Amino acid sequence: MAMAMARGVGGRRRAMWGGVWSRGFKVERSNMFEVVNPATGKVMGEIPQESKEEVAAKFESLAQGQKRWRTVPVAERRAMLERFNELLRLNMPALAKTLTMEMGKPIAQAKNEVRATVDRVRFYLENYEKVLKENCVLETSILKEKVIYEPLGVVANISAWNYPYFVSTNVFAAALLTGNAVLYKPSEHATLTGFEITRLLYEAGVPNNVFAMTTGRGETGAAVASQRGLGGLFFTGSYKTGLEIAKQTAPNLVKLQLELGGKDPVYVRADVPNIAAAASSIADGAFYNCGQSCCSVERVYVDKRIYNEFMDAFVKNIMSFKVGDPLKSETYIGPVARQPHLPYLAAQVQDAVSKGARATTHTGLDSNQGGFFFPPTVLSDVNHTMDVMKDESFGPLIGIQAVENDAEALTLMNDTAYGLTASVYCKHAQDAENILRDLEVGTGYWNCCDRVSPRLPWSGRKGSGLGVTLGMDGLRAFVQPKGILLQSPSNKD
Repeated sequence: MAMAMARGVGGRRRAMWGGVWSRGFKVERSNMFEVVNPATGKVMGEIPQESKEEVAAKFESLAQGQKRWRTVPVAERRAMLERFNELLRLNMPALAKTLTMEMGKPIAQAKNEVRATVDRVRFYLENYEKVLKENCVLETSILKEKVIYEPLGVVANISAWNYPYFVSTNVFAAALLTGNAVLYKPSEHATLTGFEITRLLYEAGVPNNVFAMTTGRGETGAAVASQRGLGGLFFTGSYKTGLEIAKQTAPNLVKLQLELGGKDPVYVRADVPNIAAAASSIADGAFYNCGQSCCSVERVYVDKRIYNEFMDAFVKNIMSFKVGDPLKSETYIGPVARQPHLPYLAAQVQDAVSKGARATTHTGLDSNQGGFFFPPTVLSDVNHTMDVMKDESFGPLIGIQAVENDAEALTLMNDTAYGLTASVYCKHAQDAENILRDLEVGTGYWNCCDRVSPRLPWSGRKGSGLGVTLGMDGLRAFVQPKGILLQSPSNKD
């Protein structure tokens, strides 16, 4: 039965994935979805979509397991996550290859993601006990008041496909260390990576009634979100899906955290010390991972006095990127992960060109290349009547607009439904910070972009989401305070 659960994926690993998926649970298969390699367009195999009943059974098992897990000494929980981290490091080449094959991330970037995930988990390992520590706020001869911190219970982790290691460990590593159980639903476009994560957690000693994975598309995610008794739901994905999840969880008053999209801007001032270096940095921020990141640079504003020089340097960088087979180490840009996204990107280009923009397209893409490839494209002479400057692109596409001054740049940068990150490239830190403080975003950068530090809170404004991951604030998201008031008995008769 296990081998039927991931048909066609391949040999011993196919059986292993099926066994991890079903471990401890009865499985009946009738509804399957395909795993497609976006670099070739070919089907790699089939994965079962779980029913509402199967999701509910896993939730009930986790609810029971969490009661025991919260009493496990913190040192034991830590040891398991340390072992998981070591397994990530040891298995990095194979894990990266699986990631590349199922969502198209170039192999060098896939290795970077797994490698950097180890550092993120290490941050949680070094800091989680701080948020569990009791805090005495008053103590007298007859009265003591203190705050203790308890786990949320069973938390749902509905994860994303673009950075499946980063996005999932942001939730489950912190959740497990602080005494929660986790119902994990990876994206259908990163399910094989989800199996690998689950396998390594079990190998590290995490019980299957403390961490359980469920597979499927949107229907499965809806079943996860509708579970009564969830302690929290942590979702990463699109604004549209996040809004639907918020509606589903609202009747149950579930603690909700939504990490949604972005339309992340960059402003290049006239005093930037090195135009070529800025162009190189921003090009990387826009096209790394094929531009498929919530914090990828999506629009650039450049002082008109240096606009032409910046454009020349930027296009030169784009043309140097190697586009093609993501399994080749020299490849910088691979396919987009989802075929339906190709006409969406093409429509943004067509809209911009029809309104006066000029498109410069990468010439290194083989016209006979199979798979879901979109040629990296730079749009110049753009403005805010164009979709590419207003709506999330989430692909290898960027618009660059000339501006008069700081005031115009600031107005345009804030002219969006999103508010995730923003960057300023200029000579002086104080000038950058003055602009960043006036931007409606959760993270600001000076002379860099598209970076995420585990030490800093990751949050969004407006349509970019609710709540916080990463940093100490992100760790606190997985515990809830309880006030304890202790009064000595009176000696009076």
